[in-house]
Amino acid sequence: MPVVTLTGPRQSGKTFLARATFPNHAYVSLEDPDERSRAATDPRGFLSRFTHESVILDEVQRSPDLLSYVQGMVDADARPGRFVLTGSQNLLLMHKVSQTLAGRTALLRLLPLSLSELLGRPPIVPADLHHAPKGRLSAPAVSLWPTIWAGFYPRIHDQKLPPQSWLADYRRTYVERDLRDILRVTDLPAFDAFLCLAAARTGQELNLSDLAADAGITQPTARAWLHALEIAFLVTVLRPHHKSFRKRLRRRPRLHFLDTGLVCHLLGIQSADMLERHPLRGAIFESYVAAELTKAFVHRGREAPLFFWRDSTGHEVDILMDLGDRLVPIEVKSGQTVAADATDSLIWWSNLARSQSGLLIHGGAAAHFLHGISIRPWFIA
Repeated sequence: MPVVTLTGPRQSGKTFLARATFPNHAYVSLEDPDERSRAATDPRGFLSRFTHESVILDEVQRSPDLLSYVQGMVDADARPGRFVLTGSQNLLLMHKVSQTLAGRTALLRLLPLSLSELLGRPPIVPADLHHAPKGRLSAPAVSLWPTIWAGFYPRIHDQKLPPQSWLADYRRTYVERDLRDILRVTDLPAFDAFLCLAAARTGQELNLSDLAADAGITQPTARAWLHALEIAFLVTVLRPHHKSFRKRLRRRPRLHFLDTGLVCHLLGIQSADMLERHPLRGAIFESYVAAELTKAFVHRGREAPLFFWRDSTGHEVDILMDLGDRLVPIEVKSGQTVAADATDSLIWWSNLARSQSGLLIHGGAAAHFLHGISIRPWFIA
């Protein structure tokens, strides 16, 4: 493709990745007011500098009209990788990309680090997780709760920064600014309350009317604000899977924040020890697992085929992975010990679905099989 478009949340490493991958490309950041002004007032003159060289245009959503002129240039000269575009505001950027660069650009997404990336290990392959692990699993040098509490934004780990201080700045300078720009929010306290209330619902069924009532906003407003969190890559919503097996299904989705460090900040969890004792630790751990699986698919250029399943009698599957040729039910337990009845819900679902696969991910280090269910540790090796 003549254009590569790389999107993702702020501070996920898009600029670093693009510049490291294409060191011979010219580089322009449209966060720079002077460059943004040139692009807005004289787009042809701005782009004429790159007639004979390739370029990275960083934060291109700051000057979306520029993409119409990029289209003309790549139609005349379609050298692969001629333009590398990065952007954080997915709604604004993707609307313009779909209008002007359809068929001309590859679309890639970069989420914060996965645990495998953080540890320098090979990436997990979700489709293989329910098989026996290859070789002996070695526990990482890092511990579970400090890792989840710190989250996975690269700068925290690269520069050894205090997670809660950095995340507080991130919230003020990026999350609130970008989302308020998109939504044109005028009631800032209500939006801030909505963020914190949504964080308190991570790893749980989403009742939008209750969330709206608690935040003191209308349900359409809550729906719009939640959608903004999705398009900013801050949350993912696991929709109910359509497979009913003649059961009446609950239709509410399950909400997951994609960075557990940000959740801890929004909930006022000040340390890893506090997280380990927190009443929402199980839900936060479940969101960590959902995020790791999401990254494993997204970083391979695929949509994450993850769903939630619950029937009207209360039977549920935390995460249902639809691999096309089979469904893999996943149970998530934050405890280090796997009790004898921990796989009961997976066995019940497998009998209902006439499936032999199932996966339980827990907060300990053990990896084995229990009643035919693959037990995997939190580091999901």
